[in-house]
Amino acid sequence: MESARSWREILDALSARHNLSQEQSSWAMDQIMAGTAANSHIAAFVMGLRSKGETSDEISGMVTAILDNAIRVDLHGPAVDIVGTGGDGSHSVNISTMAAFVIAGCGIPVLKHGNRAISSRSGTADVLESLGINLSMPASVVASCLADAGMAFCFAPAHHPGFRHAGEVRKELGIPTVFNVLGPLCNPGQPPAALIGCADLRLAPVLAQVQSERGFAAAIVRSDEGLDEITTAGTTQVWDVTTSKVRHEVLTFAGTNIVAASRDDLLGGDASQNAQVVRDVLGANTEGRLKAIRDVVAVNAAAALVVFDATQSTQLYGATNT
Repeated sequence: MESARSWREILDALSARHNLSQEQSSWAMDQIMAGTAANSHIAAFVMGLRSKGETSDEISGMVTAILDNAIRVDLHGPAVDIVGTGGDGSHSVNISTMAAFVIAGCGIPVLKHGNRAISSRSGTADVLESLGINLSMPASVVASCLADAGMAFCFAPAHHPGFRHAGEVRKELGIPTVFNVLGPLCNPGQPPAALIGCADLRLAPVLAQVQSERGFAAAIVRSDEGLDEITTAGTTQVWDVTTSKVRHEVLTFAGTNIVAASRDDLLGGDASQNAQVVRDVLGANTEGRLKAIRDVVAVNAAAALVVFDATQSTQLYGATNT
């Protein structure tokens, strides 16, 4: 059957709870990125997907369209990303941001991709800006920064200008949508390895399937507390995408010397407050709750290093990643 090429056909299919093909979802996202989709179309599209449940084909098609419209960063060697979907409602400190610095400190290049806060008080971009990082660097400078410093940040609005066309709808809806899970998959440099936190338990295995089919090494993680991070308290669900098959595992640190961090331990503030936590943790301050935060950062950084190592040992970096 010929793929739909109109919003009416796309939305009719979704209202009937029919899955879209990669071509159909790619067409719809291309319209959004180009700014030709009305807000009503965007809202109906993302809510239709959410209502029936997004498939790996639909997400892959949207990723293709987003990257086709992106300002890309040229990688000249291996790198890793550590990123979360957000939307977990925890208002936590910026764990993946701190872990990125730790990974880079281990000598592994980190190309981090992120945005300002949507539902929390401080997103990755907010805290990095508070730390003095320039968010408006062109793609060529981002690539040079990665090569020279071993770490660089891709500010999503600078590399995906088309996302602005969905911004108003996302804010008005005020709930997680497919856009939350698309961001972590659309790093403009497309590093071959990533630790991706997914707050939506239903979508975590779908993201794992997407990354597996695209030839990327990844670990998709979600704590049983609902965090889009690996937790040191309780257990974490892990979808391991470092071999030819997706493997599901459960991770726990019970019985170890790792300090269990409660949700209160991880509670963050605004950008300046979270930036101070970054300085304290990276500065080896272990007073009060900082020791628990440090251990959460350490285990997330370690997991990302394991994923990165898989790209080296299995030579996944030579795969064709698009």
